[in-house]
Amino acid sequence: MSDSEFPLVQFMREGFDPVGELARIRAEHPVHPMEIPGGQTVFLVTRWEDVRGVLGDHERFSNDFAGIIGLGSNQDDPGGLGFRDPPEHTRLRKYLTPEFTMRRLRRLEPRIEAMVEEYLDKMEARGGVVDLVEAFALPIPSLVVCELLGVPYDDRADFLKLSTDRFDFTAGPEASLQAINDAMAYMTDLVARERLNPGDGLLGQLLREHGDDLDDRTLASMADGLLTGGHDTSTSMLALGTLWLLRNPEVAAKVREVDGYVNDVVEELLRYMTVVQVAFPRFAREDLELHGHQIKKGEMVLCSLAGANRDPSLGPDMDEVKPGRETAGSHLAFGHGIHRCIGAPLAQMEMRIAFPALLRRFPDLHVAGEVPFRELAIVYGVKELPVAW
Repeated sequence: MSDSEFPLVQFMREGFDPVGELARIRAEHPVHPMEIPGGQTVFLVTRWEDVRGVLGDHERFSNDFAGIIGLGSNQDDPGGLGFRDPPEHTRLRKYLTPEFTMRRLRRLEPRIEAMVEEYLDKMEARGGVVDLVEAFALPIPSLVVCELLGVPYDDRADFLKLSTDRFDFTAGPEASLQAINDAMAYMTDLVARERLNPGDGLLGQLLREHGDDLDDRTLASMADGLLTGGHDTSTSMLALGTLWLLRNPEVAAKVREVDGYVNDVVEELLRYMTVVQVAFPRFAREDLELHGHQIKKGEMVLCSLAGANRDPSLGPDMDEVKPGRETAGSHLAFGHGIHRCIGAPLAQMEMRIAFPALLRRFPDLHVAGEVPFRELAIVYGVKELPVAW
C-alpha cells in the first residue's frame, strides 16, 4: 500500500481492534499523506501527541467545512458546534455549557434510570433471543436526547429513526446526506414549535433565556449536533461495551457486584472502543509543517482518534482493556480542545447506569448468534447483537 493511496484504513476494524495497517502507519508515518478522488491530498494523523496537538490548535486549524469549500457561512451548515470556529463557536457553546454541568445533568439521572428499567422489562417480557441493539442500545440514547431537548412524546418514534443511517458509508453518501437533511428539517420545525410554546427541555430553556440571540436555523443546527453526537455514538458504546463484557465474564461480574467499579470500566472501554474513529476534519488556516510534511492553506487533516487511543506512548498493552489503568495522557474518545464533546458527561452517565442494570437483571446474559460489525463507518459498532438468558 503506497503512501499516496486513500485506503480508508482509518475507518476499518477487525472486531474491536483497528486494522494492523493503522498501527504500521502510526509507527512509520506520523503524518500520512493520502490522495482522495479529485487529486487532493489529505493528511492522516495517528499518534496521540500529534492528534491532541492538532485538535487543540484552533489558531492554525479550522473546523469551518462550509467556509473552506465555499458553501457559504457556517451559519448554514448542519452539524452544530462541530463545524464552527471562534468567535461563533465560542458564542454558541457558552449557551450550552451550563446545561451540561453535572449539577444540571443529575436532574436527568432518575429519568435515565427509569428508561433503562422500562426497556429491561420489555426485554424480559419478550424472552427468547433478543437483538440488544434494537431492544436496548438503540432506544435508550435516543430517548435520553429526546428528554434532554424536550421532544414531544408523540414525536419520539419518528425521532428514533433520524440518525440511524447517517454515519453508515455502506448506504452511500446520498443516503447519509438525505438523513442529515431530514433531521435538520425536523429540528427546524421543532424549534419553531418550541418558540411559540417553550417546554421544559433544553430547547425551551434556551429560547426562554436567549431566544432573541438565537435564530431558528442556528438553534436547529445546535440540536442536530446534539443528536449527532449523542445518539449513534452512545448506541455503539452500549452495544460494543456489552459484547466485550459478555466475552469477559470476570469483569462483568465485578461490574454487577461492586458499586462504583463501572466507572473505571466505562473510561477504559471508551478509550479501547473509540467508536468515533475520526474527529471532524480540520483544515489548515495557513501554510504549515507537520513532521516534515508541507501542508498548504485549506488542505484537510484527519485525526485518527482510534489510532491515537491505542498509541504505545500512552503506556503498555494499549490493545488490551485494563480498567483503572494509569496512562501518560487522557483518552481522546470525546476529542480534545474547544471542540471536545460537550455531551461527554451525559454519555458517561448513560453507560454507568445501563451496564450494571443490564448485568444485574440478566446475570446469565450471553451472546446467542453471530455478531455482524459495521463496515467503513465513522461511528463504529455492531449491526445487531443477539443475546439470550
